[in-house]
Amino acid sequence: MSDRPSTGDARRRFSLSRLTLTDFRCYAQLRLDFDARPVVLYGDNGAGKTNILEAVSMLVPGRGFRRAKLSELALSGGDGRWAVAATVETPAGSVALGTGFTPPDLPEGREHRQVRVDGETASNQNVLADHFSAHWLIPQMDRLFIDGAAARRRFLDRLVFAWDPAHSGRISAYEQAARERLKLLKDNAYPDPAWLSALEDTMAGRAVAVAAARIELLARIGQAAAEGMAPFPGALLALDGLVESWLAERPALEAEDRFRERLAAERRRDGEQGRTSSGPHRTDLLVRHGAKDEAAERCSTGEQKALLIAIILANARVRADEEGGVPVLLLDEVAAHLDEMRRGALFGHLIDLGAQAWLTGTDAALFAGLAGKAQFFSVEHGTVTAT
Repeated sequence: MSDRPSTGDARRRFSLSRLTLTDFRCYAQLRLDFDARPVVLYGDNGAGKTNILEAVSMLVPGRGFRRAKLSELALSGGDGRWAVAATVETPAGSVALGTGFTPPDLPEGREHRQVRVDGETASNQNVLADHFSAHWLIPQMDRLFIDGAAARRRFLDRLVFAWDPAHSGRISAYEQAARERLKLLKDNAYPDPAWLSALEDTMAGRAVAVAAARIELLARIGQAAAEGMAPFPGALLALDGLVESWLAERPALEAEDRFRERLAAERRRDGEQGRTSSGPHRTDLLVRHGAKDEAAERCSTGEQKALLIAIILANARVRADEEGGVPVLLLDEVAAHLDEMRRGALFGHLIDLGAQAWLTGTDAALFAGLAGKAQFFSVEHGTVTAT
């Protein structure tokens, strides 16, 4: 347990007080009520624990932590519809969030998922970032430091969303303009230069804003991540990106002009290759083990997991100290990969932070350190029982 004062009773956090699933994964109907304490879901493999965490992850922009197709989230044997609804407690008060999907071949079906806030239909899913904040650590992330930059970039941007909800919209606008530009370059031997310039104008403005938000995130959490939270090591964070490097050397308007010129110069190559060669969509998050001064990808599997935990805890700690609010933490099977000492330390940090952490495992005994401090639920063949 740290020496920091506990924020367990503070209101500056996000938590779910109710979660309702309809035809989602293995759940035809499920309603669960919670208080703000951590949530432990235990049961055999395949019982449906991770499906519940995935449902919570659908309450933020994106495709959830499995990045599944919308059609894959529906109950097997159903008509393809599914819905997730929750009452979320935020630093600004309670809000009702809902999201779901109706296949396009059904009445009112759409290619994209629907989102509602307090019963009102939202124009797009990015609005979710205004009302809810969640981060996750799942087994599929065990290779985060070994695989390509795309997964690390998504991890980075999810952290940014919590501080700056408009970040998701900027990324969407940048990607949409990039797609339209590539289509023009590939489909037209002589594309309209005025239209290309307009698209590149949009890309340049959004690119600089996206890069600036990432830089600001590292400025916010960098020191806390470098300090670590024992026994989880300090993580040294840096960005490897073209636009980010320009912003470190010059004003934003100059960086924007330079990127606009870069896009114009690369039109022919981009059209031939069918991809945008430069931009914030290629930025990488670099992480080093502070005590060892070793790149994360060269560390052991256990050290890499500890670094991920350290970054997530550092972000939550800074959020606890500022007005943003501690995010909900979705920690799938994390306890199984930690020894007893590290499990106890993790539980202590979560309680100190006041985080509503959702933890899954096959055995309730793994979470003995949370007895009396968390809500326990047994999950068996899609049936969830408070214990």
